[in-house]
Amino acid sequence: MKKKKEKWASAGVAACCLLCLLPSCAKQTEVAKGEDFVYCINGEGTGLFKVACDISQGSPDKEAEEALEKMASPSEDIEYMPAIPEDVKVRSLKVEHDIAYIDFNKKYNQIPAIEEKLVRAAVVQTLVRLEGINGVWITVEEETLKNESGKVLGVLNGDDFAESTGSSPSAYEQTTLTLFFANEAGDRLVRQQMDVRYNTNVSREKLIVEKLMGGPKKSGAYPALNPSAALLSVTVKEGICYVNFDSEFQNSVYDVRPEVTVYSLVNSLIEGTNAGSVQIMVNGEKNVSYQESVDLSQPLVRDLSLEEEKETES
Repeated sequence: MKKKKEKWASAGVAACCLLCLLPSCAKQTEVAKGEDFVYCINGEGTGLFKVACDISQGSPDKEAEEALEKMASPSEDIEYMPAIPEDVKVRSLKVEHDIAYIDFNKKYNQIPAIEEKLVRAAVVQTLVRLEGINGVWITVEEETLKNESGKVLGVLNGDDFAESTGSSPSAYEQTTLTLFFANEAGDRLVRQQMDVRYNTNVSREKLIVEKLMGGPKKSGAYPALNPSAALLSVTVKEGICYVNFDSEFQNSVYDVRPEVTVYSLVNSLIEGTNAGSVQIMVNGEKNVSYQESVDLSQPLVRDLSLEEEKETES
């Protein structure tokens, strides 16, 4: 599992597996640092509950399958209940390009709305902890999951469920981002300062990409990224920011030069994170070019030559 620093000895593994088949695992307060755990639902049905249990080391598919099985295991502990209801079954599971694709049976659609959000949060929060999984795509009988307003939920990660794990007002902070948008002609970059209040559970790199996709808040600058593109994942590792979009990223909805779109993203991420370069991917693939114009096969470094000299006022 990801973020897991140690494995139990074989005797401990056997003991935990036995416990997972019985009253299962430890209370949330007993989940020690470095221990494996899955998320279940607390006894009041109001939030998530950490349940300690070992996940056997293996491929992302195997670890995800085992985690889901443990999340569905009956509980005799009144402090929590299984995250996955008894009638809800996993029809298929596969992991591709760091995304876990889970298809549930039709019983999933019968979960009450409030409970469903907790189920979804538990599934996503558990799986993104596994090595090789950065997002989760849920379908029901091969139909993409949608929210109450009919919008496709798409790829979900831990940032989407901060409130389910007990975020408080103190988890929010104010910061100022330096973002690069397009100018009116779409041929240059415009630097703009944006004050934002954000949940500290959301990574800074994800915050930057989301604000870029949302467009500028002040005059003199214009959006450069397709707002309909799905951000599949964004992480910073060893000085490189990896940004993974779905194929909609390739479809430009604005009259903007391809270089301006790409470096709107690259310059903003390097300006606002500790990354020194940005690797842009489309559906997990690096060997692509943006609109057959900008090569994305290698990490890109900041290019300020595209920036207009005049800075937009905040």
